[in-house]
Order: sequence, then C-alpha cells, then structure tokens
Amino acid sequence: MAAPVTDQHQHRRRARMRLSVIVLTTVVILALTTALVASHFLTRPSAPEPAPVPRPRPAPSYGWDLAAEHELATRPMTALPPQAAQPQSLTTEQAGEPIMLPEPQHITGRWIPGGFPATTEGALAQLKALNEAAMRGGDPATYARGYRSLALAGAPPAESTGLYSLLRSMRSSAGLDPTGTVPDLTVTYEVTHGQVKGTTDRGYYVVACVLGQLSVDYRGQTITAGVGDCQALRRVGEQWRISPGPMAAAAPSAWPGSADAVNAGYRVLRS
Repeated sequence: MAAPVTDQHQHRRRARMRLSVIVLTTVVILALTTALVASHFLTRPSAPEPAPVPRPRPAPSYGWDLAAEHELATRPMTALPPQAAQPQSLTTEQAGEPIMLPEPQHITGRWIPGGFPATTEGALAQLKALNEAAMRGGDPATYARGYRSLALAGAPPAESTGLYSLLRSMRSSAGLDPTGTVPDLTVTYEVTHGQVKGTTDRGYYVVACVLGQLSVDYRGQTITAGVGDCQALRRVGEQWRISPGPMAAAAPSAWPGSADAVNAGYRVLRS
C-alpha cells in the first residue's frame, strides 16, 4: 500500500496549484485588458475630447504618416489559447533566423540602458531592456516608472499597458499589496525571443514585440509562464521612445521556443 500523502505535501501542492492558476489567469487578463483598451481607443467618440496632450513635432522636412502608424499598431496579432503560455515541449522549428541585438551605448548612471541604434534590431533591444528592468520585482509602480521614462508625450499611459495590468492582477489575485516590496516575492522577466511587427515612416516608427519567461516565486513556490509584449516605438534624436498614438495590439503569449511561439512568429534574440 502506498504511503499516505503528508499534510505538508498537500499544502505545498495546493499552494503551487493556486499560484499556477494565478499566473495563468494574469496572462489571460493581459491579453483581454490590452484588447479592451485598444478597442476603447478605436471606438471612443471623437467629441467631446479633453484638451490634447502636446506631442513632439517632427522636423519640417519629415512628416509622420499617422494613418499608417495607426493601422500598423492596431492590426491584430496571432491569437493563441491561454494554455500556450504554460511550460511545454520545445521545437526545433524556427520562425526565422535569430535576430542579433546591438549593445546599448548609454549605460553609466542609467537604470534602463539606452542609446540603441536606429534600426529595427535597436528598437527590439530597447524594448527588451525596458521590460527586463521594469518588471524585476513584480511591482506595478516600478514598471510604470520605467515605462514613463521612455514614453513621449501622448503615448498610451503606463496604467493601460498589458504588463502593468498583469502585475496588478497577479498581486490582487494573490492577496498582496498593490504596490511596493513584498517579502518572499521574487519576479523576473527574461526576454529570449522577439519579432518586428512592422515599420513605417522610413523606419523611424517600429512596432516591436518581445517574448520572455515570467518567473514568479512566492514563499518557495515557483511558477513560470511565457508572456509577450508589443510596443510602438518612435525614433527621436539618438533614442527609441514609446510613441504617441494608439496602443499596439496585444502580443501573443506563448512558452518561448514552443511550436506556439514559432507559429506566432517569434524568433530567437541574441546579443
């Protein structure tokens, strides 16, 4: 006869299952929230409108194609089921050759590295740097601070982004304080894959998407999930910044390296 399962083992199993449900639920909320916010931007009435937020003016010799930017940013991405974000077998198939990311030029004294070149790879590298730094610790306020440090006037607010909503939902579901340091809580986001959804304005406007492994450890119970994020970035001076205009459509969330990730178009990122 098999030995009875101890109360301690049952407690750990229930805790792990609960944390797994919380993480998976927040991934679903990430997609739904981003979709709802995008829908709001697309369907809200044109009047009455609050006073417009000042936006950066392009150089006189260069005009932004706002219609093309809007179409690119809001065009839906590949839809995946929530289960695609869970750990699963990897595939040898690839969506394309690995993408080589450039190194940042501005590091000293900066929380989020910057100074990436004016290329699509540079835009991807900037989004990777932002998300990995701002998601560390799992504090929505920290993520918002990092996002705002790169956001131009008129960009979607940090509170409307998918990653911010994910962190808020995760904490709420777990019964944790909405912001601030939580003892025994460790959260990391490691970006491993990405793709360029498209460019316009001669490459000065890029919608970049990254995919990474979100790891949540709370009181010894660790759960991981694949989480994607897309942002519209605009080249201003020597920097990539979060662009004014509509929020980018929700990124597909899949386990990095899985068949679902490949089907969604994600490629390996290397530096």
